Amino acid sequence: MMKHYVRLACFVGGALFGSAGVKLLTSKDARKAYTHITAAGLRMKDCVMETVTSVQENAADILAAAADINEARAAREVEAQIEGQEA
Repeated sequence: MMKHYVRLACFVGGALFGSAGVKLLTSKDARKAYTHITAAGLRMKDCVMETVTSVQENAADILAAAADINEARAAREVEAQIEGQEA
């Protein structure tokens, strides 16, 4: 029988704690904290997006430079083949 009282006490305690938790989560101070946390999250997102954009731009520059190097190399190889055929 004592086991039932313990379970009932745990249930009642949980219900009271839950009710207090809901009031705490909906309080003016909690709302203010959520707003600040959300604002920090948005700032972090903006910072990450700036970094991603920078990396993408650098990758595009590197890809373009690599393509230029390959085109110049291919042109030199063609010139070497033409000179080899003339000789």
